[in-house]
Amino acid sequence: MKDSPMKKVLTIAGSDCSGGAGIQADIKTIAVHKMYAMSVITALTAQNTTGVYGIMDATPEFVAQQLDCIFTDIYPDAVKIGMVSNSKIIEVIVVKLRQYGAKNIVVDPVMISTSGGKLLSDEARSALLTQLLPLGTVITPNIPEAQVLCGFEIKDEAGMVKAAEKIARNYGGGILIKGGHLGNRATDLLYEKGSQHWYKGEYINNPNAHGTGCTLSSAIACNLAAGMNLQESIGQAKAYLTGALRAMLDLGQGAGPIEHNYCIR
Repeated sequence: MKDSPMKKVLTIAGSDCSGGAGIQADIKTIAVHKMYAMSVITALTAQNTTGVYGIMDATPEFVAQQLDCIFTDIYPDAVKIGMVSNSKIIEVIVVKLRQYGAKNIVVDPVMISTSGGKLLSDEARSALLTQLLPLGTVITPNIPEAQVLCGFEIKDEAGMVKAAEKIARNYGGGILIKGGHLGNRATDLLYEKGSQHWYKGEYINNPNAHGTGCTLSSAIACNLAAGMNLQESIGQAKAYLTGALRAMLDLGQGAGPIEHNYCIR
């Protein structure tokens, strides 16, 4: 097998034809980090900055075939998992990641849309919680998603700690709770092996923030692939995301994307 010094990162997620989130945001992020991007597409979506207008799932068999092709040829140094829409696809992903001994797995548990709507059926949500999340080196829920995981409302930073402690009872990896839904702040909490680390970043007042969760989780995966520990990986990823927001890209008629390539212009 050929041996290249370039790090390889796999993203498992849905396609966003407008390029702001999902597979497209992940590939842009990985490329900017000077790594080789690979993708397993779980669904095609018809969407733009004004909304999602159609979703077509891949079959579980085709998801499995994509994973086989990647892991048997160009083995990834890290894996990022975004939205997976049904339990059968989740089960296939879990089986294949275990089969191939995947490492540095970042799971963004996409369950609730920005507008508050449910994105997963109850069956798929159960598979996500019980099968996929336990594989994560780190999981990256936002406040609404963390509330689903812990079972109670999170109102402040003390609530974030309480939630992280409860979530950690079920998962062995790190828990990164993103605090953006608590107001105009960029304060996140990493809870790892009983210890807390706070990231109090700069809040960027940018209405165009489509794909920020995808971008952050992909950047974390890149940094893990580079050999950083989890705490440093998250810190560097947040710095990259802050820069992408600060660039103030303004595309489309609705909530637009961020500028992934701001640092190479």
